Amino acid sequence: MINHAGKPETMTAHRFSRLAFAAALAPLVLGLAACNNKGEDAPAGLSGQPIAKIAPPAGKAWSDVVTITPELGYRMGNPEAPIKVVEYASLTCPHCAEFSHEATAELRDQFVASGRVSYEMRNMIRDGLDLYLTQLTRCGAPEGYFALTDQTFANQAAFFKTAQDAGKAAQEAAFSQPPEKRGLAIANLAGMTDFFAARGISKEQAAACLADTAKATTLANASTEQGEKYKIEGTPTFIINGAKLDANTWPLVKAELEKLGAR
Repeated sequence: MINHAGKPETMTAHRFSRLAFAAALAPLVLGLAACNNKGEDAPAGLSGQPIAKIAPPAGKAWSDVVTITPELGYRMGNPEAPIKVVEYASLTCPHCAEFSHEATAELRDQFVASGRVSYEMRNMIRDGLDLYLTQLTRCGAPEGYFALTDQTFANQAAFFKTAQDAGKAAQEAAFSQPPEKRGLAIANLAGMTDFFAARGISKEQAAACLADTAKATTLANASTEQGEKYKIEGTPTFIINGAKLDANTWPLVKAELEKLGAR
């Protein structure tokens, strides 16, 4: 089990939401990831030789190539890219949302598009709301996962506020549902079903995905096991070509990619 950490103001702002959801969903026994924002110095100067761009399959962009990995992550880009980026992220982590806002367009349109870099996101599940958001981002075709994830990050604070504004009685009613119904009840409470319906995941699809407790348990277990295996102490955490990066802001991640030859 990984302990919570993070900036005091972040924890204060979301204390009720995180703890309430986590306590209500205790039977799932989720691993908890901290939400940290490291401010280390930039990596040392460029070292790897520049890597030539690699053309995508005919009629496609590398950003269109999305596959599910054995670790249950979603990988965008050239499967044989010489630079492989893995991000462990939580959909309820404000710093992960900040990274998504700052990095998505440039990471996709310059680095992944070049064929030199592949980008894989693995969900590090911190609480119940996180789990159900994770299920919903995976409810459609793999090609839609990254857009849904970015939009979820952008709407992150609104999910917390909507759930809080529903009031104590509605919260308790949702929390008390049996496991196969709890996900949909909490998704409705937080405005998640309407949000995803507007983005191509019908309410019927959402209900079916959220009722899949076996898949929920698989995702939660994978999060816990990989968190322990790779010593993920906070989110976002980046692993580049198998080595964990001791920084997690876009300028520093970008500098590391350029250092490795993506320039």
